[in-house]
Amino acid sequence: MDELKIVFASNLIKLRTRAGMTQAELGEKLHYSDKSVSKWERGESVPDAYVLKCIAELFGVSVDYLISSHDQWEKPVNPGDETEVYSHMFITLATIAGIWTLTVIEFVVAWLFGQAHWISFVAAVPISLITLLVFNSIWFRGKNNMFIVMGLVLCIVALVYFSLFENNFWQLFFIAIPAEAVVVLSFQIGTRHKRKKNKA
Repeated sequence: MDELKIVFASNLIKLRTRAGMTQAELGEKLHYSDKSVSKWERGESVPDAYVLKCIAELFGVSVDYLISSHDQWEKPVNPGDETEVYSHMFITLATIAGIWTLTVIEFVVAWLFGQAHWISFVAAVPISLITLLVFNSIWFRGKNNMFIVMGLVLCIVALVYFSLFENNFWQLFFIAIPAEAVVVLSFQIGTRHKRKKNKA
C-alpha cells in the first residue's frame, strides 16, 4: 500500500507540474483543498476511486496510469495540451471578432442609408459574452463562467437602458444589484453541490 502511495504521488506531481498547475489550482478543479493535494503528493494517502477517475480525466490519462510505476517520463495523451488550448482560444476569439465585424458592416450599411444607430455596438457586447460563455463551458470546463454571466447581466440591463436612452431611466441599473447577487449565489450552490458529490 505504501508503494502505491509513492507511485501515485510521483505520477501526480509530474502530471500537475507538467500542466503548470499549483496544488491549490488542482484542488479547486477537484473541489478539494490544497492540503488534500499536498497529502497525496507527500504519499500520505491516496484518494478514493471516484477522485482518481476525475484526476485521470483531467490529465487525459487512465486510472491505471496514475497508479503504475513509470521509469521514464511518458507524455500522456492529453486532450487539453497547449496546442489544443490555443486552438480553442483562437476559435473563440475569431468567432467574437466575426460578431464585431458583422456589427460594423451592419452599422456602415445603415449609415449609408441614413439609419445608423450606435446601439448596434451595445447589442454586440452581450452577444459576444453569450458566445464566450458557450465556448468557455465546452472547452475550458466553465472556468470563470460566473464572471461572464455577471457581465452578461450588466450588459443586458445597459442595453435596455440605452434602448430607452431618451427617457433616461437610470433607475434600471438598480435591477442589476439583486440580479448579480442571484448569479453569485447560484454558482455557489452549484459549487457546493459538486463538492459534496465528490466527497461522498
